[in-house]
Amino acid sequence: MVTGKAIVLSVLVTLSVVVRTASQLPIPPRYDGFVYKNRISADSVLVEAFFDPLCPDSRDSWWPLKEALRYYKHNITFIVHPFALPYHNNAFIASRSLHVANKINTSYTFPLLERFFRYQQNFYNKPTLQTSPATITQQIIHFALEKTGNSSFEKFVLGFQDKSSDMTTRISFKYGCSRAVTGTPYFFVNGIPLNIEETLDFAKWKSIIDPLLAEQAQAYT
Repeated sequence: MVTGKAIVLSVLVTLSVVVRTASQLPIPPRYDGFVYKNRISADSVLVEAFFDPLCPDSRDSWWPLKEALRYYKHNITFIVHPFALPYHNNAFIASRSLHVANKINTSYTFPLLERFFRYQQNFYNKPTLQTSPATITQQIIHFALEKTGNSSFEKFVLGFQDKSSDMTTRISFKYGCSRAVTGTPYFFVNGIPLNIEETLDFAKWKSIIDPLLAEQAQAYT
């Protein structure tokens, strides 16, 4: 005899399977994100950042982190995952432009990200409240050309017409959600989240990275 408790349990199991099936992320052909200066080393410390190009906190965290990347060079593999916060109206278009730029030439990606950080106020919600998404897209294309050159104009236009750039930007966001990212900036070091709320300065990054490199060196002696 099937009891009411057994029926409820069966329904819950079924719903669980349905939810898991429906929420399966699309698997991209390559790992999400942009690798800084194409530096990848199996022996390096892996630092991952989830950045919204229009987020002031992401902007403020980048400069001391960039200093650390200069200091450690090949001892750090650094990957940025664009994570467009939904309450920044133009963040998805800005993040999509990074994917388009990266596809055109990987050397364009970080200079464009830095340009967003320097002038992100141009694309904040309030000054663009009456501007259509199509116009914002055109503005961001011309904004990007300041770093990539006018010869990239047609490629940017085609990149935004290509549905794959829309999909990769969505996957970036969903990937962040799958790792429980709820805001930006959000950092992982060797896969472990950094639960630090204040902006990390260069000294703080050293205090995190130096012990890991020392442990690596000790393991090889």
